[in-house]
Amino acid sequence: MVNPFGATSTTDDVLSGVNLQGKRILVTGVSAGLGVETARSLAAHGAHVVGTARDLNKGELATAEIRSGAANGGSFELVALDLANLESVRICAEKLLAKGVPFDVVIANAGVMATPFGHTADGFETQFGTNHLGHFLFVNKIAPLMRAGGRLINLSSAGHRYAAVDLDDPNFERTPYDPLVAYGRSKTANILFAVAFDRRHRERGIRAAAVHPGSIETELVRHLDPSHVQKTIDRINLQLAAEGRGSFQWKTIPQGAATSVWAGVVAPADEIGGRYCENCQVGKLVPDDATINEGVRGYALDPNTAEKLWEKSEELVGESF
Repeated sequence: MVNPFGATSTTDDVLSGVNLQGKRILVTGVSAGLGVETARSLAAHGAHVVGTARDLNKGELATAEIRSGAANGGSFELVALDLANLESVRICAEKLLAKGVPFDVVIANAGVMATPFGHTADGFETQFGTNHLGHFLFVNKIAPLMRAGGRLINLSSAGHRYAAVDLDDPNFERTPYDPLVAYGRSKTANILFAVAFDRRHRERGIRAAAVHPGSIETELVRHLDPSHVQKTIDRINLQLAAEGRGSFQWKTIPQGAATSVWAGVVAPADEIGGRYCENCQVGKLVPDDATINEGVRGYALDPNTAEKLWEKSEELVGESF
């Protein structure tokens, strides 16, 4: 069957005719942007959505429309989770485990991008610690709640092309800090985490995938220099012109959240398991030195690196899974 969805598909397109009654879905980072739209669209189609936010007051304001727009038996609740603080991660996970209510899908959506050099509460470089280690610990802690046939969807980015992971110096203790390199490392880690999680849980029918939402103007880009953004767009446009394609277009937030929703509840599990998805399709493998933004670099899907990252992540968070 031909996949009818693509770069301009929205969450409502992807979920047209889909009834999610009885499904429980967890979405991290629902205080802005993609997380809010992801949660909204799922609740509007009948799912019970548990959203997480670091700032509950901000989260409550951002998700008011989700509660009012829930339909077909859908509902929404908000819980506190600060991925940059492993104590907060453990507290949130333990509360969910104590409730013992299962999840069909976990969408690890929250993240930061190109932040100034800094550290999480536990001393990890901000982007690697928040985007990867926080989710690594949280998802593994609540994995017993995931139903057979469930899915984990990790939000990655085309930004993974900026850098592979550096397991010898994850906190830039010996490497000059570059915000985009750090972002690239963390987004590559998101993909590798999906690869390793998929391998460990597929026998239970649980599959994991990473997704690139596309280029969207959300709060995530607030640390980027506008001149750098424009230079990147100019470079992309030159390449698109050389290929005879149209110019770069920002995605809307509903278009950006569509791939998360597609991979989470619509796409065939075996099609997306252990893969990288973009534009509501499985992304193609491209050379590591490719200049194009589309596709996934081989180092981000390498199973050996995925295992080494898993072991390093266990060491850093102090727990084995």
